[in-house]
Amino acid sequence: MRKVKNLIVGCGLSGVVLAERLAKQFHEEVLIIDRRNHVGGNIYDYQDAETNITVHKYGPHVFHTNDKAVWNYLSQFTDWHRFMYRVKAVMDGIEVNIPFNLDSLHKVFPRQLAEKLEEKLINKFGFNKKIPILELRKTQDADLEFLADYVYQKVFLGYTVKQWGVKPEDLDKSVSGRVPVYISRDSRYFQDKYQGIPANGYTAMIEKMLQNPLIKVELNTDFKDILSHIEYERLFFSGAIDEYFNYALGRLPYRSLNIVFKTHNCEYLQSGPQINFPENYDYTRSVEYKYYLDEKSDKTIVSYEYSCPYKEGKNERYYPIPNNDNQQLYNRYLSKAQKLKNVYFIGRLGDYKYYNMDQTVARALALFKELK
Repeated sequence: MRKVKNLIVGCGLSGVVLAERLAKQFHEEVLIIDRRNHVGGNIYDYQDAETNITVHKYGPHVFHTNDKAVWNYLSQFTDWHRFMYRVKAVMDGIEVNIPFNLDSLHKVFPRQLAEKLEEKLINKFGFNKKIPILELRKTQDADLEFLADYVYQKVFLGYTVKQWGVKPEDLDKSVSGRVPVYISRDSRYFQDKYQGIPANGYTAMIEKMLQNPLIKVELNTDFKDILSHIEYERLFFSGAIDEYFNYALGRLPYRSLNIVFKTHNCEYLQSGPQINFPENYDYTRSVEYKYYLDEKSDKTIVSYEYSCPYKEGKNERYYPIPNNDNQQLYNRYLSKAQKLKNVYFIGRLGDYKYYNMDQTVARALALFKELK
């Protein structure tokens, strides 16, 4: 019987942060296992051999946070390539900024109407404010309600049906509630204080975090395959919580992605790193990777994302589906989990929650503090 002090299931960001802290601060041995053949989980990236362009295997990842502690923690393991994300969406055949802002307003509407809407938005809410479309609908102003409906139809509705496979009303209201009109000329997708991409890529950052003789990583290793011949004092599980319990209460649903990568024989294919397609085509967005680290090549790599249901053994779990039924099922699993001793569930799959990268790191650091 193999014995380990700390067993971490999943070599993504959650598991790696905990492994690094346990080894460095507690001077404890850590074994990380992952069923995939690489470290880094969904933030894994690699350099394409033909073009030398760094590609994000599981879709684009741009780090952003207002949490200085999280930024400083990761900065121990990487230098940052300064990068402020700009995303566009094709609406009525026109590329406009996302979030929908004042520049977007003037691109899609006649000048007189755009100026009228801009004046009403600023008078009602002020400048440099993000106003959810649900709030716009409550203004009892016909023009602002029209704008809310327009953004809902053109930005949110089509994208949601493709992304989630359901109508918006079948999702938790928090999803549509997050869709804003941004009363600003700020064209950035995020407004966080700290934004960037690891200068040598995410995989290099993860590998540096794992550079401790007390940390051992075993890839191509499934938890259920070693469970009968391993003992551990602590278990940190970043896999799916329902899978851990062998789906005893039923399966938590997820959405997945089919990401198709294509190399194009041109220097650049599109006007920016990400273009969303709420109304056109079957894919939700196209992503051009050389923009991220400003890499030079006479060719370019673009990915096209097709949202699809998660099917065990066929694809990866990407997004928990937020609605009341799914949350209730997760809560029942959580009740079972809380009865276990020295077993901790972490990450998107363990917590059945959509985390940004900084939230993932903050959650892992907070759990480590609890252990201390």
